[in-house]
Amino acid sequence: MTTPNSHAAPDAAQQGSHQWILTLELPGRAAATQYGTWNPVPGSTRHDVFVAIRQHVTSRFPDLERATVAFFALEPNQL
Repeated sequence: MTTPNSHAAPDAAQQGSHQWILTLELPGRAAATQYGTWNPVPGSTRHDVFVAIRQHVTSRFPDLERATVAFFALEPNQL
């Protein structure tokens, strides 16, 4: 017998339309991976979203402003 999940997950509209992961690295010094969801402005490009997310992360962690991008992923937030 299957039981329904009693904890319904929020829909993508509540979470954000896209899920992102960004890893920034200062070789030999530091690395940080951040993730979250994002609602791109209509008409924006993947590059626009990348720049906005990178600025969002580096505003929280100013030491990583000159870091190298080791990984970036942006996908629709759906299964």
